Amino acid sequence: MIQFEHPWLFLLLLLQPLVWWLSPPYKERRESLQIPYLQRLAALTHQTPSRSAVILRRAKWLVLILPVWWVLIVAALARPVWVGDPIVKTESTRDLMLLVDLSGSMETNDFADSQGNRINRLDAVKTVLRDFIARRTSDRLGLIVFGSEPYLQVPFTRDHEVVQILLGQTATKMAGPQTAIGDAIGLAVKHFDTGKPEHRVAVLLTDGNDTGSKVPPKAAEIAGQRRITIHTVAVGDPRAAGEEKIDTEALQAISAATNGRFFRADDRAQLETIYRTLDEIEPEKIKTISYRPRYPLFHWPMATVVVTFLAYHFCMAIISRSRGWAERRAWRDSSSRAGHHG
Repeated sequence: MIQFEHPWLFLLLLLQPLVWWLSPPYKERRESLQIPYLQRLAALTHQTPSRSAVILRRAKWLVLILPVWWVLIVAALARPVWVGDPIVKTESTRDLMLLVDLSGSMETNDFADSQGNRINRLDAVKTVLRDFIARRTSDRLGLIVFGSEPYLQVPFTRDHEVVQILLGQTATKMAGPQTAIGDAIGLAVKHFDTGKPEHRVAVLLTDGNDTGSKVPPKAAEIAGQRRITIHTVAVGDPRAAGEEKIDTEALQAISAATNGRFFRADDRAQLETIYRTLDEIEPEKIKTISYRPRYPLFHWPMATVVVTFLAYHFCMAIISRSRGWAERRAWRDSSSRAGHHG
């Protein structure tokens, strides 16, 4: 439908009749020549004398066109717009960052695939993460991989296919052999600060043995202060020793500091259960935005005024020129008759 952004401007329509009625007629004094034998001269030239006062009359078409022009100009000033049908847009109110450990300890083959074959921890994580990512249809997802150093693999995006592809291209030790959990959390906090979602969640997947952080795991306290929830997932055999040992206490401390949950995944079945649980405690949070597109229409009445104005004056010029030719022809004819009569 059509709406006007400034409908009060239609009060200007009252100005035209006021100007029409209250403006005095145009008057002009001119010098005149008095001829005592005017009637005789008029008879000789076969012309009829007119009144001394020249009264300019408006053209009939102009009387009709002027009000139309004024209405169109006022309508353009009122800014008409065409309001289209409502468009509903659904957006997620949450950013979800995945922090995946690529350290050397993730090479440990203590998981089994669906056929019972032994696979390492990272392959098990990637297998289950694919299904988890596929279910996050509305969330903006990001991916940070870390080893000796953390790296932002995918910034926050709704293109989940890109996240899937780049996750599949990761390999152990490609970010270094050590485990810098604290640095990875610090990098996540930094990238969360670039956006303004209502909910900010991170899922940390690691064997939980921090062996190379420059930033201590106290980065989790900073995340908690900035209302970033971190769920930690301990991946691997809890009976492992050395660098492969899982530091469950550190992961529990991280999740507790950010009001998150701690999970332990001793095998692939438990890992799948964890992601189903995350789906339940972190359901998709979306908001619906409805708006109606607005298309300006003011150029149409203005174009109509310009085109009709030019057309009117073009027609008047042709009519005036035709009348001038007719008057000159009549004057020549009358002059020739008067000379012949004389």
